[in-house]
Amino acid sequence: MAKLIHNTEIAAMFDQLADLLEIEGANRFRVRAYRNAAREIANLPRQAADMAAAGEDLAALPAIGDDLAGKIAEIAASGRLKLLDEVTRRTPAGLSEIVALPGIGPKRAKILHDKLGVKSIADLAARIKAGSLQGLAGFGARTVAKMLQEIEARSSTARRFKLHDAESQAEPLCAHLASLPGVERAIIAGSYRRRKETVGDIDILVTCAAKHAAEVTRSFTSYLEVERVAASGPTRSTVILRGGLQADLRVVPPASHGAALHYFTGSKDHNIAIRAMAVKDGLKVNEYGAFLGAKQIAGRREEDIYRLFGMDYIEPELRENGGEIEAAKSGRLPKLVTVADIRGDLHAHTSASDGTLTIAEMAEVARRKGYDYLAITDHSKRVSVAHGLDEKRLNAQIDEIDKLQERFGRFRILKSCEVDILSDGKLDITDDTLKRLDFVYGAVHYNFELPREKQTERIIRAMDNRHFSILAHPTGRIINRRPPYDIDMERIVAAARQRGCAIEINAHPDRLDMNDVHARMAKEAGVKIAIGTDAHSAEGLEMMRYGIDQARRGWLEAKDVINTRAWPELRKLLKRTP
Repeated sequence: MAKLIHNTEIAAMFDQLADLLEIEGANRFRVRAYRNAAREIANLPRQAADMAAAGEDLAALPAIGDDLAGKIAEIAASGRLKLLDEVTRRTPAGLSEIVALPGIGPKRAKILHDKLGVKSIADLAARIKAGSLQGLAGFGARTVAKMLQEIEARSSTARRFKLHDAESQAEPLCAHLASLPGVERAIIAGSYRRRKETVGDIDILVTCAAKHAAEVTRSFTSYLEVERVAASGPTRSTVILRGGLQADLRVVPPASHGAALHYFTGSKDHNIAIRAMAVKDGLKVNEYGAFLGAKQIAGRREEDIYRLFGMDYIEPELRENGGEIEAAKSGRLPKLVTVADIRGDLHAHTSASDGTLTIAEMAEVARRKGYDYLAITDHSKRVSVAHGLDEKRLNAQIDEIDKLQERFGRFRILKSCEVDILSDGKLDITDDTLKRLDFVYGAVHYNFELPREKQTERIIRAMDNRHFSILAHPTGRIINRRPPYDIDMERIVAAARQRGCAIEINAHPDRLDMNDVHARMAKEAGVKIAIGTDAHSAEGLEMMRYGIDQARRGWLEAKDVINTRAWPELRKLLKRTP
């Protein structure tokens, strides 16, 4: 049986093709088509290869069409894309790796090649150390320093996978193991269960009687997506999945399930703190259970490990030894926000800019999800690559939403815009138009290289505009591709608090911005948080759970998140006092 090509692999091929075509100077709309297709495929709830094999019409998917549907079918059938192979052959070797470095991208990679003859990451590192990039337009000292830092970090650390990408491989494998005869439970532990934004590997814990362990191990190591078996034993095995993700299996008896789940969930620092308390009480806690001498006194249930020490159960997302143990002892743990608390999505794009569906289509998807509202936040004109809206088009969209609202009744379509913050801190749309919106997102999309002080002042000046409501993806990072721009988040949070602005947790799996540390900082400062999917399609609206993961890691409760409110209350929270 041929191995299934995952959506993440298809999306990666389209993204790589877009990068290489951009290096060649191809038509920007062609490049954009491949990027949109990559985003659409990555967000699909089903495997595109399965859909192609079943004869489904992939051309009917948003942002796909006949040509791209044919390419998806080609990849699904052969694991390769002929056009990508052709473009790769005529592209200087090593440039695709350079493009993938955070902060570079196709345009800068082309400049490095054309001006300096850079052909590989090793070559780039040598040129940086030799000072060859000094004076090269677009490569300031700070930018170059970050590039070298990233190159050195990559050479010294193992690869980490975005949570969304790991999930697409880990969940089917876990479901496969859970379906085996005799298996009581199969669960993914480790940093994955703690919902960290990236994972180095996945730890799968299977609970079953000893007589079933051998079959579990055999099914694990012979799983269709296994590229290589690194180790195999009676209760412990390790495999490398296609794409390089490592999966570790632990098979445990029911009596040890809770203790093992706690141990393998981590974090290391959290576990050390628990074990230190155990030693103080004359106990021993490990992956097999909690013991008083030779007698096991807990371990079947995870909750019992915490109950031993008079603690409330600590949710996995909090287990970083960041004060959760003290809070659990004193009954002060937060009641973490859940997906069920969300009343609507505050960040969504339509075909008016770089989305794939119309306003009405996106609104209908959100209504079917049970939301009370959806905000339409198409880009402003500065983001020309996304066909951003100028004042005329934005005013026309506002009028269109007013007309559509009559059709949608109690479900509200909120009028907004993701307005670009210009380098001087001004907003990309005039106040006369902004005042017609229900609220305004402010976002940085260009000039990431500004020094820390100037970047911070730029955003704070934008917040001074009385129409500014929410700061979108506040650090601008794209995980594993673009580092955050340099800003003083403490000052940004303080400025948001003083001006009554909210800050977004962007739920898109590539962003997850702001991070958990900044989210907790904002909560403690009393700053309001919005969670938005940054959806560009129907599938994008399903990404809210990743934003919730990030919020939970930041100790956020429903009361900390503004879109847990019904629209009348939300409108009051978004209203700036003069």
